[in-house]
Amino acid sequence: MLDRDGFRPNVGIILLNQRSQVFWGKRIRTHSWQFPQGGIDRGENPEQAMFRELHEEVGLHPQHVQVLARTRDWLRYEVPDRFIRRDARGHYKGQKQIWFLLQLVGHDWDLNLRATTHPEFDAWRWNDYWVPLDVVVEFKRGVYEMALTELSRFVPRSEMRFDGRVEQRNRYLRGGMHQRDLLAGQAASKTYPVGGGPVSSYSVRPSAPFELPPGATFEPDPQTSFGADAAAKNHDL
Repeated sequence: MLDRDGFRPNVGIILLNQRSQVFWGKRIRTHSWQFPQGGIDRGENPEQAMFRELHEEVGLHPQHVQVLARTRDWLRYEVPDRFIRRDARGHYKGQKQIWFLLQLVGHDWDLNLRATTHPEFDAWRWNDYWVPLDVVVEFKRGVYEMALTELSRFVPRSEMRFDGRVEQRNRYLRGGMHQRDLLAGQAASKTYPVGGGPVSSYSVRPSAPFELPPGATFEPDPQTSFGADAAAKNHDL
């Protein structure tokens, strides 16, 4: 379902934990990481589509989250021609999205990447709020920045670390640091791939220990160079 300008209606989801970190999912069988997102089906409004996608992609139900805010208007991005099927070129241009900011009120173990028979992600982790801007595929970066910026004022400021992260990110960008160096300076975050297996090794902030949910394994921080090859495999562009 496209609008007259060739954009597909879509929703994006920024899911926060209690530390104001954001859910970051790895697209199944790729090295491409992104926020949950998905199309709005005919007859759905954006909120209905958001709750459906929330369950399909991360296994959560409405009782697991609190809706904090949504973007006022559609945010659009164009998909480069090389990522569009030949039969859709000239018709499909990209996505127009309503973004929702959600607070997780359940637990980490409520997330389930295999809630449906067609999983979208095969691993997930918590990232500091602004980190996705440094690592998302380039053609989505503008929309991510608009959504994160518009919704940032609704993020609970219970920890000064959040505001400090904004200042830190701006300082790194002004100083021209490569995103690899920026992320190397961040404390390690936890990653939960799908499937069972032993936990071999991991590192966490000494002041914030955590336990992996049942059946989960730990995956080290992902590589931050998400180029065109990874994006090309993303079927939900």
